Amino acid sequence: MIVVIALLDWRVVGEIPLGFLYLAPMLTVGVALNPWELSAVAALCTLLAEVFDDLAWNLRTGLSRDVLYYAAFLGAGLYVRGVSINRRAALEHLHEIERQRDARREAEDQLRVLIESSPAAIVTTDARGSVLMANEAAHRMLSVPQGELQGRVIYRYLPSLTNVSMDEASQQHFRTVMQARAQREDGETFLADICFSTYRTNDGSRLTAMVLDASEEFRTQEVSGLHQLLAGSRIAIGAVSHEIRNVSGAIAAVHQNLAHCGSLNGNKDFEALGNLIAALERIARVNLRQSSDQATEVDLAALLDELKIVVSPSLQEENIAAHWNIEPGLPFVWADRPSLMQVFLNLITNSVRALSKQGDRSLSITARNHGNHVLVEFADNGGGVAHPEDLFRPFQAGAAATGLGLYLSRGFVRSFGGELQYLAIPNGACFVVNLTPASSSGQS
Repeated sequence: MIVVIALLDWRVVGEIPLGFLYLAPMLTVGVALNPWELSAVAALCTLLAEVFDDLAWNLRTGLSRDVLYYAAFLGAGLYVRGVSINRRAALEHLHEIERQRDARREAEDQLRVLIESSPAAIVTTDARGSVLMANEAAHRMLSVPQGELQGRVIYRYLPSLTNVSMDEASQQHFRTVMQARAQREDGETFLADICFSTYRTNDGSRLTAMVLDASEEFRTQEVSGLHQLLAGSRIAIGAVSHEIRNVSGAIAAVHQNLAHCGSLNGNKDFEALGNLIAALERIARVNLRQSSDQATEVDLAALLDELKIVVSPSLQEENIAAHWNIEPGLPFVWADRPSLMQVFLNLITNSVRALSKQGDRSLSITARNHGNHVLVEFADNGGGVAHPEDLFRPFQAGAAATGLGLYLSRGFVRSFGGELQYLAIPNGACFVVNLTPASSSGQS
């Protein structure tokens, strides 16, 4: 294009300068060249325009004309270059907006699918508690026909949320979890775990809540607690019966010795004493069987993980260094899960009590396979036990509470075919829970 314009300017004769035509190639190359290359092309166009026009050149007018030529050519090229750069930036920005729009749309679709397929009830309300969005699980949990929950006031179903402030002027936001009573459409009440948060939007305050029906879990916990209470009561009453048998046996021996003397024969009070002894013996013969009906296959590794979660904060507060040595691949064991957890908690509580007077406090929990058994060991450096032969006897003198802790723990373990033993170690004590693998327990 520059060559064509130069030839045209050279062949045309007259007073018409054609140098302005060089603006066309400058506009063209401004799209692709950098400023230094544009400067060179502008200088070339200026030179050709000056050489092939018919205007006289002198220092005053020619130099000024060339400067104007050069400035016009370079300015046109830089202008086009700037426009091209801005256009490319605008296109890239537009493409980025489109990518973000597609990504946001995909995320919204995924979130919508997640909310709709979630087994937990999810609802969003405005500042007045009016439901804006509710998934299928929310309708099912609250016994509301599908699609009819929108527009209703959530406080009817979750009364506890009325205590959550969503004042437009308040800058406080809530992100918390609570357990509260909830109500279905038909008036049935149930226990709910509610995870909720409040936030602000351009349209006002919003509350989003995730609700789980905790009734079944609550019932399971209560039934489990009742089972443990009954099992512990059977073991405790067995201990009491054993002590009553010892006392009534001693009294019966004395009564028989007095009866042989004959001096008290016919004495009504002496005969009444004999009847009381017989009644005590009948009471003492009550045998509450320790049943293992609640025993099942228990994932011991998972149970120990839960135990670690429960006791770690208290061990840290007591400055006790806990060492957990759980052998990989532990088999399932035959046990009653709540009772076994209570045994572990009781043993750790005893270790914490023993370590309270020590400066360097250490507790080691080890779980390992040992032949056809699984051993869980609780070892501490609390100084050991002065009279180990009395450890598992009920109603011990000087015990921290009733003296039934270890007695009940051994009873629980024995109820599902295990054993609880004490081992003396240097400067400490070690309690070993011996459990039977479920695969070799012979139970079903």
